[in-house]
Amino acid sequence: MADLEELHEHAEHGAAKNMAPVTVSMAVLAVIVACVSLLGERVHANEMLAQTVETDQWSQYQAEKIRQRSYMMLLDELNVFSLQPGAKVDDIRKKYQSEIDKYTKETKDLSDQATGTEATVRMYERRSNWFDFAAGLLESSLVICSITLLTEKKHYWYLGLLIGASGLVITVIGLFIH
Repeated sequence: MADLEELHEHAEHGAAKNMAPVTVSMAVLAVIVACVSLLGERVHANEMLAQTVETDQWSQYQAEKIRQRSYMMLLDELNVFSLQPGAKVDDIRKKYQSEIDKYTKETKDLSDQATGTEATVRMYERRSNWFDFAAGLLESSLVICSITLLTEKKHYWYLGLLIGASGLVITVIGLFIH
């Protein structure tokens, strides 16, 4: 809150010395900083949600693989320790073999899903990095523009606008990251 009051005081001081364009551009930059920061936070939230889904999918995959492996071991034990061949033992073997086949298919599907979600997480991660960088540039541009109000030298304002424009370009690039 103190920062806003300080900026307001600088804006009043700047308006008195024909610095109105600087103060208006600072207000616009402040709004853009807020929007880019919110956009970045939204992408971070989506990234965390996708990571949670990915973790759940890999956990399900591991559980299915454990079940599959358990049935494989049981089938191996049945082959080694069965004392009497017969229809009942063959039925049990078929039952467990069908379970193994089922889990083989399910684990393949789960692996494909988790790998796809993994790619989504990486995309959100890349996008959030761009938005974080853009927000940092925009915040820096706001600070550099405020130096203009203190020093009354317009080259700081131009530099701030240039950095702000760079932040906007990086934000737009971040929107197209897939």
